Amino acid sequence: MVADPSTTIRFLLASRQCELNSLHYLLQSGELVGKISQLVHMLQRERGSSNLFLCSDGRLFADELTLREQEVALAQVPLMAHLEKLETMTADLPQASRLFSRVASVVYALGLLPTLRQQIRQRLLQQPQAMDFFNDIIRNLLSLVFEVSDTATEPVISRALIAMFSFMQGKELAGQERAIGAAAFAVGEFNEATRLKLMDLIERQERCFDTFADFTDEENRQRWLQIATDSDFERLRRIACTRSSTEKLPEEGSLRWFAIATQRIDEMKQVEDHLELTLMQLCRTRITAAKQACSEQMADIESLMSQQGHDDPGYSVFIAGHDMAGHALDGQRTPNGWLSSDGLRPQLGRSLLSLVQQQSRRLQTLDHELAALRDTLNERKHIDRAKSLLMQHRGLSEEDAYKTLRRMAMNQNKKLIEIATAMLAVADVFQDTP
Repeated sequence: MVADPSTTIRFLLASRQCELNSLHYLLQSGELVGKISQLVHMLQRERGSSNLFLCSDGRLFADELTLREQEVALAQVPLMAHLEKLETMTADLPQASRLFSRVASVVYALGLLPTLRQQIRQRLLQQPQAMDFFNDIIRNLLSLVFEVSDTATEPVISRALIAMFSFMQGKELAGQERAIGAAAFAVGEFNEATRLKLMDLIERQERCFDTFADFTDEENRQRWLQIATDSDFERLRRIACTRSSTEKLPEEGSLRWFAIATQRIDEMKQVEDHLELTLMQLCRTRITAAKQACSEQMADIESLMSQQGHDDPGYSVFIAGHDMAGHALDGQRTPNGWLSSDGLRPQLGRSLLSLVQQQSRRLQTLDHELAALRDTLNERKHIDRAKSLLMQHRGLSEEDAYKTLRRMAMNQNKKLIEIATAMLAVADVFQDTP
Protein backbone atom coordinates (compact mmCIF):
# COMPACT_ATOMS: atom_id res chain seq x y z
CA MET A 1 0.00 0.00 0.00
CA VAL A 2 1.03 3.63 -0.36
CA ALA A 3 1.23 5.82 2.73
CA ASP A 4 2.01 9.49 3.11
CA PRO A 5 4.95 9.80 5.57
CA SER A 6 3.09 12.71 7.15
CA THR A 7 0.77 10.10 8.71
CA THR A 8 3.74 8.44 10.43
CA ILE A 9 4.96 11.85 11.54
CA ARG A 10 1.57 12.82 12.96
CA PHE A 11 1.46 9.72 15.12
CA LEU A 12 5.03 10.22 16.29
CA LEU A 13 4.17 13.73 17.40
CA ALA A 14 0.89 12.50 18.93
CA SER A 15 2.95 10.09 21.04
CA ARG A 16 5.11 12.96 22.25
CA GLN A 17 2.04 15.07 23.00
CA CYS A 18 0.56 12.26 25.11
CA GLU A 19 3.78 12.19 27.13
CA LEU A 20 3.52 15.93 27.68
CA ASN A 21 -0.12 15.61 28.75
CA SER A 22 0.88 12.89 31.20
CA LEU A 23 3.64 15.07 32.64
CA HIS A 24 1.27 18.01 33.08
CA TYR A 25 -1.12 15.67 34.89
CA LEU A 26 1.75 14.55 37.15
CA LEU A 27 2.50 18.20 37.90
CA GLN A 28 -1.11 18.62 39.01
CA SER A 29 -0.80 15.39 41.00
CA GLY A 30 2.25 16.79 42.75
CA GLU A 31 0.23 19.85 43.73
CA LEU A 32 -2.52 17.57 45.03
CA VAL A 33 -0.04 15.58 47.14
CA GLY A 34 1.30 18.82 48.60
CA LYS A 35 -2.19 19.91 49.66
CA ILE A 36 -2.86 16.49 51.18
CA SER A 37 0.44 16.70 53.06
CA GLN A 38 -0.59 20.00 54.62
CA LEU A 39 -4.06 18.78 55.62
CA VAL A 40 -2.70 15.54 57.10
CA HIS A 41 -0.21 17.50 59.18
CA MET A 42 -2.95 19.71 60.57
CA LEU A 43 -5.15 16.70 61.31
CA GLN A 44 -2.24 15.10 63.14
CA ARG A 45 -1.90 18.24 65.26
CA GLU A 46 -5.62 18.25 66.03
CA ARG A 47 -5.51 14.54 66.88
CA GLY A 48 -2.63 15.16 69.30
CA SER A 49 -4.44 17.98 71.10
CA SER A 50 -7.67 15.97 71.25
CA ASN A 51 -5.87 12.99 72.73
CA LEU A 52 -4.34 15.00 75.53
CA PHE A 53 -7.66 16.77 76.15
CA LEU A 54 -9.46 13.45 76.55
CA CYS A 55 -6.69 11.73 78.54
CA SER A 56 -6.58 14.61 81.04
CA ASP A 57 -10.38 14.69 81.47
CA GLY A 58 -10.47 18.10 79.78
CA ARG A 59 -7.76 19.74 81.89
CA LEU A 60 -5.19 20.03 79.10
CA PHE A 61 -5.34 21.62 75.63
CA ALA A 62 -8.99 22.69 75.86
CA ASP A 63 -8.14 26.15 74.53
CA GLU A 64 -6.15 24.69 71.64
CA LEU A 65 -8.96 22.62 70.18
CA THR A 66 -10.56 25.59 68.40
CA LEU A 67 -7.20 26.70 66.98
CA ARG A 68 -6.50 23.21 65.65
CA GLU A 69 -9.94 23.03 64.05
CA GLN A 70 -9.30 26.35 62.30
CA GLU A 71 -5.94 25.11 61.00
CA VAL A 72 -7.59 22.01 59.55
CA ALA A 73 -10.34 24.11 57.96
CA LEU A 74 -7.77 26.39 56.30
CA ALA A 75 -5.84 23.40 54.92
CA GLN A 76 -9.03 21.75 53.73
CA VAL A 77 -10.12 24.64 51.47
CA PRO A 78 -7.33 24.40 48.82
CA LEU A 79 -7.55 20.60 48.80
CA MET A 80 -11.30 20.62 48.14
CA ALA A 81 -10.84 23.24 45.42
CA HIS A 82 -8.25 21.01 43.74
CA LEU A 83 -10.50 17.96 43.97
CA GLU A 84 -13.42 19.89 42.48
CA LYS A 85 -11.15 20.94 39.62
CA LEU A 86 -10.25 17.27 39.07
CA GLU A 87 -13.95 16.45 38.84
CA THR A 88 -14.26 18.70 35.76
CA MET A 89 -11.47 16.73 34.04
CA THR A 90 -13.11 13.28 33.97
CA ALA A 91 -13.11 13.27 30.16
CA ASP A 92 -9.33 13.73 30.17
CA LEU A 93 -8.74 11.08 32.86
CA PRO A 94 -10.29 7.86 31.52
CA GLN A 95 -8.14 5.67 33.80
CA ALA A 96 -8.92 7.56 37.01
CA SER A 97 -11.96 5.66 38.30
CA ARG A 98 -10.06 4.36 41.36
CA LEU A 99 -8.69 7.83 42.00
CA PHE A 100 -12.20 9.32 42.15
CA SER A 101 -13.37 6.43 44.31
CA ARG A 102 -10.61 7.37 46.78
CA VAL A 103 -11.68 11.01 46.55
CA ALA A 104 -15.24 10.01 47.48
CA SER A 105 -13.92 8.21 50.58
CA VAL A 106 -11.86 11.26 51.55
CA VAL A 107 -14.81 13.66 51.17
CA TYR A 108 -17.05 11.35 53.22
CA ALA A 109 -14.42 10.97 55.98
CA LEU A 110 -13.86 14.72 56.21
CA GLY A 111 -17.61 15.21 56.49
CA LEU A 112 -17.54 13.30 59.79
CA LEU A 113 -15.22 15.82 61.46
CA PRO A 114 -17.86 18.20 62.89
CA THR A 115 -19.66 15.36 64.70
CA LEU A 116 -16.35 13.92 65.93
CA ARG A 117 -15.29 17.29 67.36
CA GLN A 118 -18.58 17.79 69.14
CA GLN A 119 -18.29 14.38 70.79
CA ILE A 120 -14.70 15.13 71.84
CA ARG A 121 -15.65 18.45 73.44
CA GLN A 122 -18.46 16.78 75.32
CA ARG A 123 -16.10 13.91 76.20
CA LEU A 124 -18.56 11.38 74.86
CA LEU A 125 -15.70 9.41 73.29
CA GLN A 126 -12.80 7.62 74.90
CA GLN A 127 -9.31 8.53 73.67
CA PRO A 128 -8.84 5.28 71.67
CA GLN A 129 -12.15 5.81 69.84
CA ALA A 130 -11.35 9.42 68.94
CA MET A 131 -7.89 8.40 67.77
CA ASP A 132 -9.38 5.67 65.56
CA PHE A 133 -11.64 8.27 63.90
CA PHE A 134 -8.71 10.57 63.13
CA ASN A 135 -6.59 7.62 61.99
CA ASP A 136 -9.28 6.59 59.53
CA ILE A 137 -9.56 10.08 58.03
CA ILE A 138 -5.79 10.30 57.60
CA ARG A 139 -5.64 6.77 56.19
CA ASN A 140 -8.12 7.76 53.47
CA LEU A 141 -6.01 10.80 52.60
CA LEU A 142 -2.84 8.70 52.40
CA SER A 143 -4.66 6.18 50.20
CA LEU A 144 -5.30 9.03 47.78
CA VAL A 145 -1.56 9.77 47.70
CA PHE A 146 -0.91 6.07 47.04
CA GLU A 147 -3.36 6.11 44.14
CA VAL A 148 -1.55 9.08 42.59
CA SER A 149 1.79 7.26 43.02
CA ASP A 150 0.35 4.13 41.43
CA THR A 151 -0.73 5.96 38.26
CA ALA A 152 2.57 7.79 37.61
CA THR A 153 3.99 6.93 34.18
CA GLU A 154 7.39 8.64 34.47
CA PRO A 155 10.07 6.63 36.36
CA VAL A 156 11.92 9.61 37.86
CA ILE A 157 8.70 11.17 39.09
CA SER A 158 7.34 7.82 40.21
CA ARG A 159 10.40 7.35 42.42
CA ALA A 160 9.84 10.77 43.98
CA LEU A 161 6.17 9.97 44.60
CA ILE A 162 7.00 6.62 46.22
CA ALA A 163 9.59 8.35 48.42
CA MET A 164 7.11 11.02 49.49
CA PHE A 165 4.26 8.56 50.08
CA SER A 166 6.53 6.31 52.16
CA PHE A 167 7.71 9.28 54.21
CA MET A 168 4.14 10.52 54.76
CA GLN A 169 3.13 7.05 55.88
CA GLY A 170 6.08 6.87 58.30
CA LYS A 171 5.23 10.32 59.64
CA GLU A 172 1.63 9.22 60.26
CA LEU A 173 2.86 6.21 62.24
CA ALA A 174 5.07 8.62 64.21
CA GLY A 175 1.95 10.67 64.95
CA GLN A 176 0.18 7.58 66.23
CA GLU A 177 3.21 6.78 68.39
CA ARG A 178 3.06 10.30 69.83
CA ALA A 179 -0.63 9.88 70.65
CA ILE A 180 -0.29 6.47 72.32
CA GLY A 181 2.78 7.58 74.28
CA ALA A 182 1.11 10.78 75.45
CA ALA A 183 -1.98 8.86 76.60
CA ALA A 184 0.16 6.39 78.56
CA PHE A 185 2.23 9.15 80.18
CA ALA A 186 -1.02 10.98 81.06
CA VAL A 187 -2.41 8.00 82.99
CA GLY A 188 1.02 7.38 84.51
CA GLU A 189 1.80 3.88 83.26
CA PHE A 190 2.81 1.80 80.23
CA ASN A 191 1.11 -1.57 80.35
CA GLU A 192 2.15 -4.54 78.21
CA ALA A 193 -0.43 -3.84 75.50
CA THR A 194 0.76 -0.24 75.16
CA ARG A 195 4.39 -1.28 74.93
CA LEU A 196 3.57 -3.81 72.22
CA LYS A 197 1.67 -1.15 70.27
CA LEU A 198 4.60 1.25 70.51
CA MET A 199 7.12 -1.35 69.38
CA ASP A 200 4.87 -2.29 66.46
CA LEU A 201 4.57 1.37 65.41
CA ILE A 202 8.35 1.84 65.69
CA GLU A 203 9.00 -1.21 63.51
CA ARG A 204 6.50 -0.11 60.86
CA GLN A 205 7.99 3.39 60.84
CA GLU A 206 11.43 1.98 60.20
CA ARG A 207 10.17 0.01 57.21
CA CYS A 208 8.50 3.11 55.77
CA PHE A 209 11.60 5.22 56.24
CA ASP A 210 13.80 2.48 54.76
CA THR A 211 11.63 2.52 51.62
CA PHE A 212 11.81 6.31 51.58
CA ALA A 213 15.63 6.18 51.83
CA ASP A 214 15.79 3.71 48.94
CA PHE A 215 13.80 5.95 46.60
CA THR A 216 14.67 9.51 47.58
CA ASP A 217 17.62 11.70 46.58
CA GLU A 218 20.72 12.09 48.73
CA GLU A 219 19.90 15.60 49.92
CA ASN A 220 16.52 14.63 51.39
CA ARG A 221 17.97 11.40 52.76
CA GLN A 222 20.49 13.42 54.77
CA ARG A 223 17.75 15.73 56.05
CA TRP A 224 15.94 12.72 57.46
CA LEU A 225 19.06 11.22 59.06
CA GLN A 226 19.55 14.41 61.08
CA ILE A 227 16.10 13.95 62.60
CA ALA A 228 16.30 10.18 63.03
CA THR A 229 19.23 10.46 65.45
CA ASP A 230 17.46 12.71 68.00
CA SER A 231 18.84 11.50 71.36
CA ASP A 232 16.15 13.14 73.57
CA PHE A 233 13.33 11.41 71.75
CA GLU A 234 15.16 8.06 71.71
CA ARG A 235 15.67 8.30 75.48
CA LEU A 236 11.95 8.83 76.06
CA ARG A 237 11.22 5.97 73.69
CA ARG A 238 13.36 3.65 75.81
CA ILE A 239 11.46 4.72 78.93
CA ALA A 240 8.15 4.06 77.19
CA CYS A 241 9.15 0.62 75.91
CA THR A 242 11.00 -0.67 78.98
CA ARG A 243 9.38 0.93 82.07
CA SER A 244 7.58 -1.49 84.37
CA SER A 245 3.79 -1.31 84.23
CA THR A 246 3.67 -0.97 88.02
CA GLU A 247 5.98 2.05 88.04
CA LYS A 248 3.92 5.23 88.14
CA LEU A 249 5.00 8.22 86.02
CA PRO A 250 4.33 11.93 86.71
CA GLU A 251 1.65 13.55 84.52
CA GLU A 252 4.12 16.21 83.36
CA GLY A 253 5.90 13.39 81.53
CA SER A 254 2.98 13.42 79.12
CA LEU A 255 3.61 17.08 78.21
CA ARG A 256 7.35 16.50 77.80
CA TRP A 257 6.80 13.46 75.58
CA PHE A 258 4.19 15.34 73.56
CA ALA A 259 6.45 18.39 73.12
CA ILE A 260 9.49 16.41 71.98
CA ALA A 261 7.45 14.10 69.73
CA THR A 262 5.69 17.15 68.26
CA GLN A 263 9.02 18.83 67.52
CA ARG A 264 10.14 15.65 65.76
CA ILE A 265 6.96 15.50 63.67
CA ASP A 266 7.21 19.21 62.79
CA GLU A 267 10.77 18.56 61.59
CA MET A 268 9.44 15.68 59.54
CA LYS A 269 6.97 18.09 57.94
CA GLN A 270 9.92 20.26 56.87
CA VAL A 271 11.45 17.22 55.15
CA GLU A 272 8.06 16.51 53.60
CA ASP A 273 7.93 20.08 52.27
CA HIS A 274 11.36 19.59 50.68
CA LEU A 275 10.16 16.34 49.12
CA GLU A 276 7.20 18.22 47.65
CA LEU A 277 9.52 20.87 46.20
CA THR A 278 11.75 18.15 44.76
CA LEU A 279 8.74 16.44 43.20
CA MET A 280 7.42 19.65 41.65
CA GLN A 281 10.84 20.58 40.30
CA LEU A 282 11.24 17.13 38.75
CA CYS A 283 7.85 17.53 37.04
CA ARG A 284 8.76 20.94 35.64
CA THR A 285 12.20 19.75 34.53
CA ARG A 286 10.73 16.73 32.74
CA ILE A 287 8.10 18.92 31.04
CA THR A 288 10.84 21.27 29.80
CA ALA A 289 12.93 18.32 28.60
CA ALA A 290 9.94 16.73 26.86
CA LYS A 291 9.12 19.99 25.06
CA GLN A 292 12.75 20.33 24.01
CA ALA A 293 12.82 16.74 22.74
CA CYS A 294 9.60 17.37 20.82
CA SER A 295 11.07 20.50 19.24
CA GLU A 296 14.25 18.64 18.30
CA GLN A 297 12.26 15.80 16.77
CA MET A 298 10.20 18.29 14.80
CA ALA A 299 13.38 19.98 13.58
CA ASP A 300 14.75 16.60 12.46
CA ILE A 301 11.54 15.86 10.58
CA GLU A 302 11.52 19.28 8.89
CA SER A 303 15.13 18.78 7.87
CA LEU A 304 14.31 15.35 6.50
CA MET A 305 11.35 16.67 4.56
CA SER A 306 13.33 19.54 3.08
CA GLN A 307 16.00 17.12 1.88
CA GLN A 308 13.42 14.87 0.24
CA GLY A 309 11.39 17.65 -1.28
CA HIS A 310 7.97 17.96 0.27
CA ASP A 311 6.20 18.69 -3.02
CA ASP A 312 7.86 15.87 -4.93
CA PRO A 313 5.26 13.40 -6.27
CA GLY A 314 7.62 10.69 -5.06
CA TYR A 315 7.24 11.95 -1.50
CA SER A 316 4.94 9.04 -0.60
CA VAL A 317 6.57 5.91 0.73
CA PHE A 318 5.59 2.47 -0.36
CA ILE A 319 5.17 0.25 2.70
CA ALA A 320 5.55 -3.48 2.05
CA GLY A 321 2.59 -5.62 3.08
CA HIS A 322 2.91 -7.44 6.39
CA ASP A 323 0.82 -9.44 8.83
CA MET A 324 -0.20 -8.43 12.34
CA ALA A 325 2.82 -10.24 13.84
CA GLY A 326 5.17 -7.85 12.04
CA HIS A 327 6.34 -10.29 9.34
CA ALA A 328 7.11 -9.07 5.86
CA LEU A 329 5.62 -10.99 2.89
CA ASP A 330 8.97 -12.65 2.22
CA GLY A 331 8.88 -14.14 5.74
CA GLN A 332 11.68 -11.91 7.10
CA ARG A 333 11.09 -10.21 10.44
CA THR A 334 13.02 -7.06 11.31
CA PRO A 335 14.20 -5.92 14.80
CA ASN A 336 11.36 -4.72 17.05
CA GLY A 337 8.85 -5.99 14.50
CA TRP A 338 9.42 -3.00 12.20
CA LEU A 339 9.82 -3.38 8.44
CA SER A 340 13.07 -2.64 6.71
CA SER A 341 12.87 0.24 4.26
CA ASP A 342 15.47 -1.20 1.86
CA GLY A 343 14.24 -0.76 -1.67
CA LEU A 344 11.41 1.56 -0.63
CA ARG A 345 12.18 5.18 -1.34
CA PRO A 346 15.40 4.41 0.59
CA GLN A 347 16.60 7.56 2.34
CA LEU A 348 13.21 8.84 3.49
CA GLY A 349 12.00 5.38 4.47
CA ARG A 350 15.10 4.60 6.51
CA SER A 351 15.02 7.98 8.22
CA LEU A 352 11.37 7.64 9.25
CA LEU A 353 11.96 4.08 10.37
CA SER A 354 14.87 5.25 12.51
CA LEU A 355 12.68 7.86 14.22
CA VAL A 356 9.94 5.33 14.91
CA GLN A 357 12.37 2.75 16.29
CA GLN A 358 14.16 5.34 18.43
CA GLN A 359 10.90 6.43 20.05
CA SER A 360 9.82 2.82 20.53
CA ARG A 361 13.11 1.89 22.26
CA ARG A 362 12.89 4.94 24.55
CA LEU A 363 9.33 4.09 25.63
CA GLN A 364 10.32 0.46 26.14
CA THR A 365 13.13 1.56 28.46
CA LEU A 366 10.67 3.68 30.45
CA ASP A 367 8.32 0.69 30.72
CA HIS A 368 11.10 -1.50 32.12
CA GLU A 369 12.00 1.12 34.73
CA LEU A 370 8.35 1.55 35.70
CA ALA A 371 7.87 -2.22 36.02
CA ALA A 372 10.56 -2.34 38.70
CA LEU A 373 8.92 0.52 40.60
CA ARG A 374 5.50 -1.12 40.31
CA ASP A 375 6.76 -4.09 42.32
CA THR A 376 7.12 -1.84 45.36
CA LEU A 377 3.62 -0.42 44.94
CA ASN A 378 2.06 -3.82 44.21
CA GLU A 379 3.43 -5.22 47.48
CA ARG A 380 1.68 -2.44 49.37
CA LYS A 381 -1.49 -2.96 47.31
CA HIS A 382 -1.63 -6.72 47.98
CA ILE A 383 -0.97 -6.30 51.70
CA ASP A 384 -3.72 -3.66 51.91
CA ARG A 385 -6.16 -5.97 50.11
CA ALA A 386 -5.31 -8.83 52.46
CA LYS A 387 -5.84 -6.52 55.46
CA SER A 388 -9.22 -5.48 54.04
CA LEU A 389 -10.26 -9.13 53.75
CA LEU A 390 -9.40 -9.76 57.39
CA MET A 391 -11.17 -6.58 58.47
CA GLN A 392 -14.26 -7.53 56.48
CA HIS A 393 -14.55 -11.22 57.37
CA ARG A 394 -13.16 -11.21 60.91
CA GLY A 395 -14.29 -7.77 62.03
CA LEU A 396 -10.72 -6.72 62.87
CA SER A 397 -9.35 -3.20 63.09
CA GLU A 398 -6.69 -2.23 60.55
CA GLU A 399 -3.99 -2.55 63.22
CA ASP A 400 -5.17 -6.02 64.31
CA ALA A 401 -5.46 -7.16 60.68
CA TYR A 402 -1.86 -6.13 60.06
CA LYS A 403 -0.71 -7.90 63.23
CA THR A 404 -2.54 -11.04 62.12
CA LEU A 405 -0.78 -11.01 58.76
CA ARG A 406 2.58 -10.46 60.39
CA ARG A 407 2.00 -13.24 62.93
CA MET A 408 1.09 -15.64 60.12
CA ALA A 409 4.26 -14.66 58.27
CA MET A 410 6.42 -15.25 61.35
CA ASN A 411 4.76 -18.60 62.14
CA GLN A 412 5.32 -19.84 58.58
CA ASN A 413 8.76 -18.23 58.21
CA LYS A 414 7.61 -16.34 55.13
CA LYS A 415 7.55 -12.74 53.96
CA LEU A 416 4.48 -10.63 54.60
CA ILE A 417 3.86 -10.22 50.87
CA GLU A 418 3.89 -14.01 50.39
CA ILE A 419 1.19 -14.47 53.03
CA ALA A 420 -0.89 -11.64 51.53
CA THR A 421 -0.58 -13.03 47.99
CA ALA A 422 -1.56 -16.54 49.12
CA MET A 423 -4.57 -15.18 51.02
CA LEU A 424 -5.76 -13.20 47.99
CA ALA A 425 -5.35 -16.24 45.73
CA VAL A 426 -7.57 -18.32 48.04
CA ALA A 427 -10.11 -15.50 48.25
CA ASP A 428 -10.22 -15.25 44.44
CA VAL A 429 -10.88 -19.00 44.17
CA PHE A 430 -13.87 -18.79 46.50
CA GLN A 431 -15.19 -15.70 44.72
CA ASP A 432 -15.01 -17.51 41.38
CA THR A 433 -16.84 -20.58 42.74
CA PRO A 434 -20.50 -20.57 41.62
